[in-house]
Amino acid sequence: MPRGRASAPAARLDSSLQLKTITPFEPVLASVLPSGEQWIAQIKWDGVRMISYYDGSHAELINRRGNRRTLQYPELAEPGSYCRAGSFILDGEIIALSGGKPSFHEVMRRDSLKNEAAIRAVQPQVPVLYMVFDILYCDGIWLLDEPLSRRQELLKEMLLPHPHVQQVPSYPDPVQLLAAARQGSLEGIVCKDMHSAYAPGGKDKRWQKLKIISDVTAVAGGVTFRDGTVNALLLGLYDDEGKLHYIGHAGAGRMTVQDWRKLTEQVHTLASETMPFAELPERSKGAFWIKPKLVFKVHYLEWNASGTLRQPSIQAWVELPPMHCLLSQREAPVFS
Repeated sequence: MPRGRASAPAARLDSSLQLKTITPFEPVLASVLPSGEQWIAQIKWDGVRMISYYDGSHAELINRRGNRRTLQYPELAEPGSYCRAGSFILDGEIIALSGGKPSFHEVMRRDSLKNEAAIRAVQPQVPVLYMVFDILYCDGIWLLDEPLSRRQELLKEMLLPHPHVQQVPSYPDPVQLLAAARQGSLEGIVCKDMHSAYAPGGKDKRWQKLKIISDVTAVAGGVTFRDGTVNALLLGLYDDEGKLHYIGHAGAGRMTVQDWRKLTEQVHTLASETMPFAELPERSKGAFWIKPKLVFKVHYLEWNASGTLRQPSIQAWVELPPMHCLLSQREAPVFS
């Protein structure tokens, strides 16, 4: 096997696992299915992107933002139980199911925990699966320059049967998979060129995602209350000049009573005397303005002509820098 990019700059493996983490290769959002025999399709999982590192003695799980998540998923603490390689770097998505479908809200119940006791308590309530779709390093050899077809073959050879780890299936017909994903009300699919190398930190048309359910990560600039508890969020996105633009008022979704109570405690510490939005929101009556620090993943049907979301649905409270909530999310094409 060729050695690929032997001196890959993105990570260094040694006995103490002092890593410069790999930033995942990302698909671009597309509006049309790609055509050609070189394309395969995979389900787009509504989970947490995770890279698994193992140097032969120590393992780490690190998310796309470079944060360690090893503590949160003890099911994956023994890498030898799910991969036969002596050292490896795997790329995949950690998911949790609700009603037989991936649920971002459920997986965030695990991912957001910091306390070992709390993790042990929630672990049996929210089982997870690590859906692996790529192998980037194996037994001392970098695979970044290998074609995806070869990396998938090797991944199949290396993964072992495990109750919490699966290889993501690939399908030769994107049209059929998209139809199946739509019928199952899944988030969408990802189409990949089987000739493609893996570019850490890259994002181009060699990988393309087509969404059935549209989503956006938005920051809360205000809230409304009912009986003393937060019952809805006033959401916004930043433009290139750092101005926050109102995109909608959302109260429906997957937030639990406990989530709203926790949020109520949080917003009182973020109270702001000034409105953070560039324009007065249409739903400003009774609004309590807060510093734009809290970020949420939101599903929606479409963008209204007014620049607001149609039927926004809050999926989860997420750990993201507020300035990552950009208006450019609106400009990307959405498959319908």
